[in-house]
Amino acid sequence: MDAAAKALDAQLDRVGKARARAQKSNSAAAKQSLTSANAKLREQRVKLAEAKLGLAKASAMDAVRHAEESAKKAVSDMAEKLSAKADKELDKAVKAFTSRWKKARAKADAKKVKAAEKKATAKVKSAAKKAAAKAKALEKKAAAKAKAEARKAKKVASKKKAVRKAAAKKTPAKKSPAKKTAVKKTPARKKAAAKKAATKAVKTTPKKSAARGRPAKKAPGRRGRPPKSA
Repeated sequence: MDAAAKALDAQLDRVGKARARAQKSNSAAAKQSLTSANAKLREQRVKLAEAKLGLAKASAMDAVRHAEESAKKAVSDMAEKLSAKADKELDKAVKAFTSRWKKARAKADAKKVKAAEKKATAKVKSAAKKAAAKAKALEKKAAAKAKAEARKAKKVASKKKAVRKAAAKKTPAKKSPAKKTAVKKTPARKKAAAKKAATKAVKTTPKKSAARGRPAKKAPGRRGRPPKSA
């Protein structure tokens, strides 16, 4: 642009000089020089116009480039700001989520622990109940066994006692057989003596009554209730 402007200014000077010479001399060479100078002036003006157009295009492109760079920079700055903001918000969100997650997990874990404790307590109670029932059954079995042993010992003791009693009864009978026979025979002898005495009394009574000449009176019968037997 600067070069085209300088060339145009120089050509304008040349055109002015050629015009002055043509006016003075009014010759064909002077006129030809003026015509040639004017043609070059038009060329320089075209070049200047092209240079201006190129400058305008370059300026426009430069503006576009600057706008693009500015837009890119703005976008980059915005992206950095958003990224930094996103990082901060992410940290904040992560902390909030972590806190909520920990609370929810702690609550769920507490429920699980409580259920496990309840299950373990029930298991311990069941085991204790089974152990108590088993111990009770063993105690009952042991008591029954002890009772059976005591009953058996009692039977053995009673048998021994009966054997001792039998032995004690048999021992005097073997030592004094004469006394036993004497005891048994004495009532028989008494009965025989009583019979003999009664026979004698019967025999003697009729003789006496016959001698007197009177019949023997019968004993009067007892009236009323019969005597009670002893």
